[in-house]
Amino acid sequence: MSDIPHVTVAETWEALRTNPAAQLIDVRTNAEWTYVGLPDLSAIGKPVHRIAWQVFPAMTVNERFVEDLEAAGLTPDHALYFLCRSGARSLAAARAAIAAGYPHAFNIADGFEGPLDEAGHRRTRAGWIAGGLPWKQG
Repeated sequence: MSDIPHVTVAETWEALRTNPAAQLIDVRTNAEWTYVGLPDLSAIGKPVHRIAWQVFPAMTVNERFVEDLEAAGLTPDHALYFLCRSGARSLAAARAAIAAGYPHAFNIADGFEGPLDEAGHRRTRAGWIAGGLPWKQG
């Protein structure tokens, strides 16, 4: 079992919708935000905090990650929901947030695109997009 709570995209959406302290942090790369898409929280009046866990193209860990959380106005009072493509980078980011003193960190287990299906495609089984949650591209 993980030391970080794993949540579904539906649980995340409900928390974002009902809890004023809940915030979404998308830890994917700028290339993913640009070419794959982003969650769209405009209907609930919240931003998507784009704070990359790894820096593209080398994919080295963002050494300013915690400082970037602070610069975004996120505090230990917020409930932080971390999102990546499939749930791996977001788990690492949530662990880093916990270690930095953010006690309410959650990993969105299936991420934005979810796991690969039998045909090697994402977006079909689980994740933000497959869950029918709002998102935009471009």
